[in-house]
Amino acid sequence: MRKFQDPHLKIGEVPISEIEIDFKSRDDIPQILLGLKAIYEDRDSLNQIMEILKKIAPEKKGRPGMDLWNIFVLAMVKLNLNCDYDRLHELANQHNTLRQMLGIGTFDKTYFESKTIQNNIRLFTPEILDQINVVIVKFGHKVTSKKKTPRKM
Repeated sequence: MRKFQDPHLKIGEVPISEIEIDFKSRDDIPQILLGLKAIYEDRDSLNQIMEILKKIAPEKKGRPGMDLWNIFVLAMVKLNLNCDYDRLHELANQHNTLRQMLGIGTFDKTYFESKTIQNNIRLFTPEILDQINVVIVKFGHKVTSKKKTPRKM
C-alpha cells in the first residue's frame, strides 16, 4: 500500500507548516499552496482526505508509486490552474515552493517523470474528486465562519 507521506524529514526539507509562501505574489500558484498548507495543518480535514485517497491506491507489488500527498498536491494544482500535463511536469520539477509542498528538500534531486505524473493524476475519478470537494468545502466553511471577537474601543 502506498504511504500518505514520508513522516521523516530529510536534510534540507522544510516542514509543510513552515513553508514560506510569498503573500505579495499576484500569481495563482501561491494561493493554491496557501490553501493546501491550511488543509495540511487541519488534522481533521487532512485525515478525511487521507481516507479518500487510500481508495485510489490499489495494493501493488513492485516499484513504489508516488506518495498520496504528492498525488493530491499535483492534482489540486492541475485542477486549479486548469493546466496541461506538460506544465504540471515543469512545475513539479522546477517550482521551488511547490517542491517544498511536495516534501522535496533543497538537496533532494527527485525528478518526476511526465508519465508518472499522468498515470497518478488520472487515478482521480469524478467520484473521488467529489468526495474531496465535500471535505474542502466543509473546511472552508469552518475557516470562514469562525466567530470574530468584536473590537473594544
